[in-house]
Amino acid sequence: MQRRIRGFGAIYVNRIHPIFTAGLVTEEKQHSRGLLGRLKGALSRTRGSLAQSLAGLFGVGKQIDADLVDDIETALLTADVGFEATERIVGDLTSRLKRKQLTDSEAVLAALKDNMLAILDPVAAPLVAERADGGPFVILMVGVNGAGKTTTIGKLAHQFVAEGKKVVLAAGDTFRAAAVEQLQTWGERADVPVVAQHTGADAASVLFDAFESSRARNVDVLLADTAGRLHTHGGLMDELRKIRRVLGKQDETAPHEVLLVLDATIGQNALNQARDFGEAMGVTGLVLTKLDGTAQGGIVFSIAEELKLPIRYIGVGEQVDDLRPFDPGAFVDAILTRAP
Repeated sequence: MQRRIRGFGAIYVNRIHPIFTAGLVTEEKQHSRGLLGRLKGALSRTRGSLAQSLAGLFGVGKQIDADLVDDIETALLTADVGFEATERIVGDLTSRLKRKQLTDSEAVLAALKDNMLAILDPVAAPLVAERADGGPFVILMVGVNGAGKTTTIGKLAHQFVAEGKKVVLAAGDTFRAAAVEQLQTWGERADVPVVAQHTGADAASVLFDAFESSRARNVDVLLADTAGRLHTHGGLMDELRKIRRVLGKQDETAPHEVLLVLDATIGQNALNQARDFGEAMGVTGLVLTKLDGTAQGGIVFSIAEELKLPIRYIGVGEQVDDLRPFDPGAFVDAILTRAP
């Protein structure tokens, strides 16, 4: 059910979905039952690729030597950890080996974990969607087709509402016919308004309306969807720049966050996307989705080592609470712990 509010453009206020409300109530309990356990399940493919490979290297009587380090290097590269991150890890292991600090498999695994955390800790930066002046905090979502932008917006809306924030969604994807309907469905579930226009409308105009409406209604967070586009498509990247300019004219500090959504299953190509979107839009944070569907979860290390951009969230499933703030310790434990 939807009702239209006059005076705020095409804004739809949605009644709350009872099933979604149940999810809000249980999320904290589910989290308390063990994020690590859920991550282990979601990252089982990467763990199967990496942890099982590493476990096979530490058999009874296995010598801790340069050959072992070479085998670890191969395992890391196979899991898509990337050349630079792997080189950094292997370089440290080699140095420790020469200093006779790696005396057994436990010491090797501990050193491996230390190196992984050293790469990931600097990019773990939870998103704080708040403004001191009380205006709407604008989050602009960008990325290629199929990366999961709209779904991520819906999940973020759910989380912000659970925190007591007033949220508005902006349907800036005016190219894909089903995009507006998909976003309105998420708006209905989270009980938040959606600003939308017809298919083919000017995306910058939609976001203009959404910002003005959000400011008038004292909204805390404006989540803006955009059309999926290849990072190599100059015309569509220009549209993103136009959106940014329009927002900047309304509020010189907006957007306050440009979140790039990356599909983890595409491996090293995610680096190219991040570089190009970063140059075009000044990306301030990353969301890595579909980590539950790939054995190449090591891409997280590659992105962290080469881009140095904050990883705000990781997506590890279809459920609304499967979008999680990035926790390096839990992530590393989940992929290094061998399945029973």
